[in-house]
Order: sequence, then structure tokens, then C-alpha cells
Amino acid sequence: MPENLLVSVVDDDESIRESLPDLLREFGFAAKAFSSAEEFLESGYVEKTKCLIADIAMPGMSGPDLQSELKRRRYPIPIIFITAHEAEAVRERLVDEGAVACLSKPFSDKILLTALDAAFGLN
Repeated sequence: MPENLLVSVVDDDESIRESLPDLLREFGFAAKAFSSAEEFLESGYVEKTKCLIADIAMPGMSGPDLQSELKRRRYPIPIIFITAHEAEAVRERLVDEGAVACLSKPFSDKILLTALDAAFGLN
């Protein structure tokens, strides 16, 4: 996996922001973590991000709101949503609206790697 593929993580959960980038680096990606959608949008990393992993439910702008805002700004970043909530209707809607996947926390390394492969068109 080329190191220049930046995967950004947006999650209000500090443990996810600490552990997920380490895992992404083990997979061979560059990784950057943000505590909110607003922080990500203001960071200067939006244009560099090749895939986004975002929590669905966050204070302020939610993951789906971030997806809508990225579409509005014409940034076609593949998005993998992660969630601690079981809401199949929400998952289906997000995928219908263009998300690559919607993974339930906790998810396995293999499931995440499969979603990343799909985001980059590798499977």
C-alpha cells in the first residue's frame, strides 16, 4: 500500500483516535486523526485525504452531515462510517448515499481492511 494514501479518522472517542491511526499505519497508509468534523474541515487535510473513516454520531456535525458537506464542497472522498449503534436503516441510507461501508464498533482488522480495499478499488 503506498504510504502517500492518507486516511483521515474523524471520531470524538479519544481511544479510537489513538488506536485506529496506528492500525492504519500498520496496513501501510498514512493516517491523521481529528476529534470532530469541524476540526477536519478546517484542518487543511481535506484535499489530501484519500479515504475518510468517520463516526456517525458525534457532538456538533455528525458523520452523515460531514458526508453532505463534503459533497456540497465537491470533495469525492470515499467514506467508511463506524458506529457503536445498531441502526440498519441508517446504515443502508448512508451506503445508498455513497458511503463505502458502515462498520459496527468494535470491528475486526480484516473487516476494516476489506472496507479500505473497497474504498481504493483494490478488491
